[in-house]
Amino acid sequence: MPTPPILISPSVLDSDLSRLSEEVERITSADLVHLDIMDNHFVPNLTFGLPVVQRLLEHTSMRADVHLMIENPDTWAPAYAEAGAASVTFHAEASRAPVKLARELRAKGARAGIALRPATGVEPFLDLLPELDMVLVMTVEPGFGGQAFIDGVLPKIRRARAAIDELDADIWIQVDGGVTRETIGRAASAGANVFVAGSAVYRAEDPAAEIASLRELALAAWSA
Repeated sequence: MPTPPILISPSVLDSDLSRLSEEVERITSADLVHLDIMDNHFVPNLTFGLPVVQRLLEHTSMRADVHLMIENPDTWAPAYAEAGAASVTFHAEASRAPVKLARELRAKGARAGIALRPATGVEPFLDLLPELDMVLVMTVEPGFGGQAFIDGVLPKIRRARAAIDELDADIWIQVDGGVTRETIGRAASAGANVFVAGSAVYRAEDPAAEIASLRELALAAWSA
């Protein structure tokens, strides 16, 4: 199977959210912009919601990679696809009907992703892979930026990649949490191809240079 695209998707969680549109302009060399939607129920943090995403997408040409860390995504997720998000990811632990939701997201024009907390196994979802466009393997506990990468999830990434390769399907594996120059190679070697880097990019002196470095390291790991 051809190598999947290597994509960098910086999270705005570590940016100045009071200047969100301007902060997104700082990462236009990235492939996607990662928007973390948190409700202070599914995770112990509160960010922003649908109205902010709708307005942001009116003012940027970047493709939005929406990650819903919320309760009841079955109700709320489709609206993000309708708003123009390129990809909408919901948590397996929160959705009551993941296949139905994935199909609805696809019907509305978005890639459908399912996210797994570090302790959630990938095996129950392998048979559902044809219904999905992306599997997000959380490499930290969801809720806050700046956490350390959990190497214990690497075998889960490998199992997901093996199952996807067996299907010969265009399904991405995303990692989110603690992605830095030091960790991105390990995640890529395990089979991830979409990398959410928040603090590593937004705290860098030159975000564009950091994005380029992360992409180069991921590509090198895939080629090794």
